[in-house]
Amino acid sequence: MKKAIALSALIATGALTGCSSLNVSSNSLPIQGAVSTDVKADIEVGQKISGTAKATKIFLFTLMDDKEFADGVSYGGASASSFSLGGLGPVEAVKSAAAYNAIQASGADVIVAPRYTIKKEDFGVYGTIEVTVEGYKGTIKSVK
Repeated sequence: MKKAIALSALIATGALTGCSSLNVSSNSLPIQGAVSTDVKADIEVGQKISGTAKATKIFLFTLMDDKEFADGVSYGGASASSFSLGGLGPVEAVKSAAAYNAIQASGADVIVAPRYTIKKEDFGVYGTIEVTVEGYKGTIKSVK
């Protein structure tokens, strides 16, 4: 009986422990590449803007309050989860929602020099993802 109680306590302790991580992105230099186009955009850079989005992971499902996402932006790396939201992995979906929130709140057309801060906490069957994007308000004045 004592062995069963000790084993149960050990299993419960293992299930209640978890880990957390914090990732802050920034662009490295130099960036090399050649892109050629005849299209020229005049973008006015304004004040600093930010947006935040959160998600909760329960078992294999990711739950979010946000239902609108910025599209047409590559957020990098493949997702570790086989379940995705709108074709995006859980972290990429939260990044996309944070970018959308920043653009909507500021009235920007684009985010200039975006920097994502990702805070993940994972307790096995339960976890959270919080993403904050910071950058500058970009307003497109003309496209030629």
